[in-house]
Amino acid sequence: MDGFGIAFITLAAVFALLVLMIGAFCLRRYQLRRALGTFDASICLPPSGWRMGVCRYTDMHLEWLRLMSLSPRPRYRYLRSSLELQSRRQPTEAEKARIQPGAIVVVLTYEGQELLLAMNFDVYAGLSSWLEAGPVIGIGTWR
Repeated sequence: MDGFGIAFITLAAVFALLVLMIGAFCLRRYQLRRALGTFDASICLPPSGWRMGVCRYTDMHLEWLRLMSLSPRPRYRYLRSSLELQSRRQPTEAEKARIQPGAIVVVLTYEGQELLLAMNFDVYAGLSSWLEAGPVIGIGTWR
């Protein structure tokens, strides 16, 4: 086998690996979008910038998963009873370039720390309902 054959096999292997990675990303995205309780949401934690991803409701948690990752585990996980909805607002001009079009910015606090999520208004209505319908904390008291 000459140098051309080795180069061709190496390029073919790299191309096949690239196709497999793109296929895995597409499959993960499809599975996330197909599951109930998932929605597109960008997240901003104050020291860092905006990151695109997918949020998922569970019975006790709000989970945020990276968009460009193969990991099935959420990057951030927030306990439902510790999340508080503060406000919603229109994105600033600088934020509009970093989040999905038509999104609003939702300001939440989690254990005293500010958390920003960017999502569509319809999704915001679902999130606020999910938070308000949270579980009972103590006997006879709501959160």
